[in-house]
Amino acid sequence: MTTSETSTEKTVWRERGAPLLAPSDSGPLSGLRLAVKDVYAIAGHRVGAGNPDWLAEAELESTHAWAVGALLDAGAEITGIAQTDELTYSLDGVNAHYGTPPNPQAPGHIPGGSSSGPASAVALHETDAGLGTDTAGSIRVPASYCGLYGMRPTHGAVPVTGMLPLAPDFDTVAWLARDAATLARVGDVLLPPADRTREDHGPFRTALVAPDLLAPAVPQVREAFETAAAGLASRLGLRREVRELGGDPAERAESFSVAQAAQVRECDGAWVAAHPGALGAETRRRFVWAEDVGAERVARARESVSATARALRHLLTPGTVLLLPATPGPAPSREAGAEERSAVRRAALQLTCLASGAGLPCLVLPRMTAGGLPVGLCLIAAPGSDHALLNLGVADSRR
Repeated sequence: MTTSETSTEKTVWRERGAPLLAPSDSGPLSGLRLAVKDVYAIAGHRVGAGNPDWLAEAELESTHAWAVGALLDAGAEITGIAQTDELTYSLDGVNAHYGTPPNPQAPGHIPGGSSSGPASAVALHETDAGLGTDTAGSIRVPASYCGLYGMRPTHGAVPVTGMLPLAPDFDTVAWLARDAATLARVGDVLLPPADRTREDHGPFRTALVAPDLLAPAVPQVREAFETAAAGLASRLGLRREVRELGGDPAERAESFSVAQAAQVRECDGAWVAAHPGALGAETRRRFVWAEDVGAERVARARESVSATARALRHLLTPGTVLLLPATPGPAPSREAGAEERSAVRRAALQLTCLASGAGLPCLVLPRMTAGGLPVGLCLIAAPGSDHALLNLGVADSRR
């Protein structure tokens, strides 16, 4: 292996085997190779959370995280523990300690984070699926940037036991794959059993488009979105309906960021304070900002997030799926500076905060491009519509 290949290997994998962990039993996922984000407990291994100091202090885990155990019991094998953005507090896929994983679908561009390692491993065909997390878009953004299928389930649908928390009110187990069928197979293992009677009657009849939600998207993405949304509705026989959510997208994203920051501070603030100099500069700036968020501002932010959630759930009547771009643009260049990436991250939050704040399931389909680079089409549905979304993705991929 060349020095360059070794360097790339370390940006994707913290630890890798052939496999690292064999399946516990045979089952519906037999033969599936899995990359696990470095925030899940794996018995006999440590959780590193994308930070060398955290890893150095971590103890060997005695049991698997719930999601890890469920996938192993279903026949999946763990190829390795994949890298993550520091303490998962980012959407970029850039790690000051381990580097930036490659994005083979957009060479020279970042992969997106914080589930950057699993996304890169799947895009590189080194695994078939990636187990990640999604708090503010950490599966949806890398799925969009890397041209992958991604799933954020209904909040609380999949147990987070044994998963390192960031902001528990918004944290979810999440996963991605190169094809819709594999994504659905993983979902069948992780999600509660579906109401098959309801699904057999076809739960989705309306594809909802809200023009005001497209504000953060760049012109090329808005144009691609119109084509992709019309194509999806046509292929699946969905009626297109135009509605508006209302409100200011930037204010919604800011409120979500503040509400999230308060929980990030509760989860990791003490560790960060006890380890000065342990974080990369960009992650450190986000933690400094989180520490300065006052209680009154947090209370206002939480009310704003709740109001948005109520409005969004009101739009998502039974049989309705909301379509929007997964990200406002394609992946930024690896050469982009911190300020540019920060601006892109703020714009992305205007889209991702919607499902995160309302606890809604969403599916990313690799159905768009902008400037020759992948951008995902995101579908958001009512709580508990997880299997229906995954089935919709499979049906769409066959047409």
